Amino acid sequence: MHATIWHNPACGTSRNTLALLHEAGAQVTVIEYLKTPPSADKLTQLYRDAGITPQQGLRLNGTDAAERGLPQADDATVLAAMVAEPKLIERPLVETDKGVRLCRPKEKVFEIL
Repeated sequence: MHATIWHNPACGTSRNTLALLHEAGAQVTVIEYLKTPPSADKLTQLYRDAGITPQQGLRLNGTDAAERGLPQADDATVLAAMVAEPKLIERPLVETDKGVRLCRPKEKVFEIL
């Protein structure tokens, strides 16, 4: 099985999810999204496939997203903010042939393995 993880190596949940993917024998493509941010179109597809809204994929901890009103903003505004400032993307997002999950907690990855 192949998996793609939008990963932040400084994040414990992201590192643990990556370890679970390796333990499951997945062939993993790792994208450090802070260095290589996804496009608005890719984020739209990931959130749609995960069954969540861009607002649900918004990182609130350690960001100014709430102060900027992003949790209440429309999808296009949230996505534009995420593309401009990828630290606003909650992690890790994992995509396999079985779907996409925002793996918080890390065990959510088992839903798509």
